[in-house]
Amino acid sequence: MDDYQRIREEVLDSIDEEVEAELRDLLLDQTEEKRNDDGRQPKLTRTQYFRHLLRLQIELVKLQEWVVATKSKIAVIFEGRDAAGKGGVIKRITQRLNPRVCRVAALPAPNEREKTQWYFQRYVPHLPAGGEIVLFDRSWYNRAGVERVMGFCTEEEYQEFFRTVPDFERMIVSSGTHLLKYWFSISDEEQAFRFQCRIDDPLKQWKLSPMDLESRRRWEQYTVAKEIMLEKTNLEGAPWWIVDGNNKKRARLNCIHHLLQQIPYQEVEQDSVKLPERRRSDDYQRNPIPKEVFVPSIY
Repeated sequence: MDDYQRIREEVLDSIDEEVEAELRDLLLDQTEEKRNDDGRQPKLTRTQYFRHLLRLQIELVKLQEWVVATKSKIAVIFEGRDAAGKGGVIKRITQRLNPRVCRVAALPAPNEREKTQWYFQRYVPHLPAGGEIVLFDRSWYNRAGVERVMGFCTEEEYQEFFRTVPDFERMIVSSGTHLLKYWFSISDEEQAFRFQCRIDDPLKQWKLSPMDLESRRRWEQYTVAKEIMLEKTNLEGAPWWIVDGNNKKRARLNCIHHLLQQIPYQEVEQDSVKLPERRRSDDYQRNPIPKEVFVPSIY
């Protein structure tokens, strides 16, 4: 695939993010994706992508209703390379869900007070209560990744993290919380391409932080840190799952499908809803609204 085609698909993907909700008719296409004779997957068409995505989002709604009905708790950690697609998956998960049930925790850098706390302390208030789903857009694993590579923690703090994180996560799991951990992996070349797209696109430049740029220079250091982290924290009851993020659409579908498979949810029967008849009063009269308070009809 030449650079022009890749850039074109990147632009189309950005557009798709805004029009997914309008393409329900397109999702009715019944064409099934088939493998080529050599076992390699063919291109995932936009029709197929939207059809699969809608089906998965319907299941996410069922999961949400089960979580509310059973007061279950789900915490999902999304970690990985910058521009690996974590945000895209999180957006598709939350897109159709109730924000009062499913929320995103994306903590900023710790302030001076938080730097003196027990390391896990600032994450604890964001853990789910009964009937909640929390998606961590990066998590306490910052210590094993960016803090380690960028020198934001000491060697002693780094080693203490690995000594204590198993107990911390065992406490989360033993409290009845479903804890899932996903690492999004992309190739060196794909990350460079996505970073360049962000540089060239004024609508995406805000996504590219100085820390992202530095991560490109320290690619190998991040790789070493990742390998150590996955080895030391692939825990029984809270294992790591690796998502191949080189194809963003496939990564979204695969991750959501896998997430759904990890939770023993069942469809909850809902009470039928009937729209009540509007009450009308003979003495009610709606007051006119002054024209000057209306937003101008420019479009």
